[in-house]
Order: sequence, then C-alpha cells, then structure tokens
Amino acid sequence: MKDTIKTSRTAGYLEKIFRAVNADWFGGELEEPIITIQSTPRAYGHVTVSKVWKRKGEQRHELNIGAETLQRPIEEVVATIVHEAVHLYNLAHGVQDCSRGNTYHNKRFKEEAERRGLVISHHPTYGWTITEPSEALIDYIITQGWAEIQMNRGGGWTPPPSAGGKTGNGGTQTGGSTEPPKRSSTRKYVCPCCKQSIRATKEVNIICGDCMEKMEVAE
Repeated sequence: MKDTIKTSRTAGYLEKIFRAVNADWFGGELEEPIITIQSTPRAYGHVTVSKVWKRKGEQRHELNIGAETLQRPIEEVVATIVHEAVHLYNLAHGVQDCSRGNTYHNKRFKEEAERRGLVISHHPTYGWTITEPSEALIDYIITQGWAEIQMNRGGGWTPPPSAGGKTGNGGTQTGGSTEPPKRSSTRKYVCPCCKQSIRATKEVNIICGDCMEKMEVAE
C-alpha cells in the first residue's frame, strides 16, 4: 500500500475501506457517500441525514472522518466507518436509530451495528454509541492488510471533549467515548531483512517465508 501521507491518498484509502466494508458487511446495499476529512472536535466522524453533496446531477450523503482522529489504530478508524455506514443503512431503510435531536443512539442502532461487526456499549447521555471492533471485524481487517493512516491534523490524537454525537447543518454526527486512546488490538510483525509485515491479534512466533528470519514486533 502507498504511504497515506497526502490528503488525497488518505481520502482514497478511506473510500477503498468503505467500498470493501459495504461489499462484505452490507451486501453492497449502501449508496456510496462523499467521504471527507474535516475537523469534528466533538465526534470521531459523522454522516449527514440529508444528501448534501451534488455529483454529476446526483445527490449524496457525506461521511466524514475527523481529521484529528486519523492516526488511531486502524481497527478503530474502520469501526468508525462501519458505525457511520450503519447510520446510512438505517437511513436507506427508514429506520430511526437516533432520537433527542439525533444525539441519542437507540437499541435499533445497537442491534444493526452488532450485526455488522461492532461491539456497542451504552453512554449515559448519548445512548448505545460507544463503538469498538469485534474480533470478527479485527480478523477481517488483518485479512485485508489495512495499515494505520500516517497523517493527522494537529500534534496527535486526543479524545474528543464529549462523547456521542450532535446534529448540525442537516447532519448526524456520531462518535465514541471520551476515554484515552486505546492501544491497538493488533500487533504488527516485520521481517528484519525484507521489511515485509503482517498483523496478528495475539503474540505469535512467525518466520518470513522469503528470508527465513524470525519476524519482530514493530514498535
């Protein structure tokens, strides 16, 4: 994979992830949104309730990933994409998954999200919105070979000032908890010779098949 050190390349990478998630976890049912990278100080990402973008005469939803959150572990970024994809799925099927001004995620959201590879916990103010990747989703990410994004707005990722979501300018913005950033659920192993890398969900002893050298955990 090319280095994600440019905005255009990172946006393309997020589009690639969305398309794969759509195909493999939603049966290709979702209309592709316009994916943006903007500052979302109160959320990890958002989708818009209305189709706010126009492209070649077509109207599209916006799916945004917070620019300050790009360098989270890749499984957390993918979980945010899936979270927002669930909102898109529910919008397309006329399911109201949020209330209280589109800030409170109800059990309809939780049920659909957990069908799509997420683990959802309850927040006292914002409902069923705290989002984590399941082991099945982590295994899927490893199989896809997706790596961390290598650019971020600001000096590094910090927790948003509030959890959950908010509504603004016709869009539903959703997020997660205010807990400190979690350590990645996966480990990256690199061959000391050819630098080929793999990911695993646990500690493993593995040898590079090309160099016959023991692969090392990357810091």
